[in-house]
Amino acid sequence: MFYFLAMLALTDLCVGLSTMHTVLGILWGLIQEITLDSCIAQSYFIHGLSFMESSVLLTMAFDRYIAICNPLRYNSILTNDKIIKVGLAILCRSSLLIPPVIIRLKFLNYCRPHILSHSFCLHQDLIRMACSDIRFNSIYGLALVISNLLLDAVLIIISYIMILHAVLAIASREERIKSLQTCVSHICAVLVFYIPIIGLTMVHRFGRHLSPLVHVLMGNIYILFPPLMNPIIYSIKTQQIRRRVQRLFHLKGM
Repeated sequence: MFYFLAMLALTDLCVGLSTMHTVLGILWGLIQEITLDSCIAQSYFIHGLSFMESSVLLTMAFDRYIAICNPLRYNSILTNDKIIKVGLAILCRSSLLIPPVIIRLKFLNYCRPHILSHSFCLHQDLIRMACSDIRFNSIYGLALVISNLLLDAVLIIISYIMILHAVLAIASREERIKSLQTCVSHICAVLVFYIPIIGLTMVHRFGRHLSPLVHVLMGNIYILFPPLMNPIIYSIKTQQIRRRVQRLFHLKGM
């Protein structure tokens, strides 16, 4: 579980680093524009890291399923070698599927007003400004969303249905509650990740008539909310992390 938490923390950290330049620059009034190459590179990292975080959350759901449904085989199923292979698979899945649609952005003709909806670059914003044929980007981008985010969400739901079925078979009420409590942090992390993505997608798809402030607000929530909330969620709900944090502040107080 802690290996997967480290992957989640690293992903959130990279999201912040990939957007910090433009977000802070705009908030502090230092920059008002970005080059096309930088914008394309930033969109690659943002979307790639989103797919990576979704994959990590799916892996954590599998981890919770094994811990609850096959606790005696947990250490034999999730060995260090298998975790390394899972990490490499997540990295490859998140980084190798996106380049075709991102590289295509470089060859589009941008004749519409070069005004971004957010303080960072998204694929949706770039194709909205293009006058070229964007059918490949639209179709391939939709396929990526379905094969990554949507599929991961469905598999997470299926895993929790199986977990719930296994927990309800436990005779003791206390054991059922204890088993479900181990999933609370992960459920919160899933909600913190998917709700802003769904909200941002709805704003891009159906909210063109809305105020630009709504687009900016949803974009910043999408980028900033998960990295802000995940450390809080797991610090509160995971005893080992909570004790380390308390010990750290106690040592600083001394």
